[in-house]
Amino acid sequence: MSTPYQGDKESAPTPEELREKVEHTRDELGLTVEALAAKADVKAQAKEKAAEFKEQAAEKATYVTEQLREKAAHAAQLVKEKTPDPVLDKAAHAAAQVRDSAARAGQLAAEKTPDPVREKAETAAVMARANRTPLIAAVAAVVVFLLLRRSRRCR
Repeated sequence: MSTPYQGDKESAPTPEELREKVEHTRDELGLTVEALAAKADVKAQAKEKAAEFKEQAAEKATYVTEQLREKAAHAAQLVKEKTPDPVLDKAAHAAAQVRDSAARAGQLAAEKTPDPVREKAETAAVMARANRTPLIAAVAAVVVFLLLRRSRRCR
């Protein structure tokens, strides 16, 4: 009589091997589910894109600000080099007069301004000085945006 074939006992996986294989499959399945959930999370993707755009805008604003400063300094140097000395002297004298007049006007305005308005103006000035870099970056970003918009209209 023939005995039924039971297969090769050494090639059959042990219960421990089966448990490890099941655990490995579970881990892979968990990673796949996480990846699918991340692809389906539109809100998180939008936030990520917004953060990237914000970072790029800040970098461009910094770059444009640096370029503008360099060009302004270069232009000022050229003007200073090409301007005759008597004109520079007159300009310095006029600038001093303007500063004096502005100081007098500021003192007069401060004397005539009501206290609550003066306090709010001082608070706003302090905040603007404290947040100078973000203000400059915001202005630069707006300028870049307007220039890009204008250049696209011209096309």
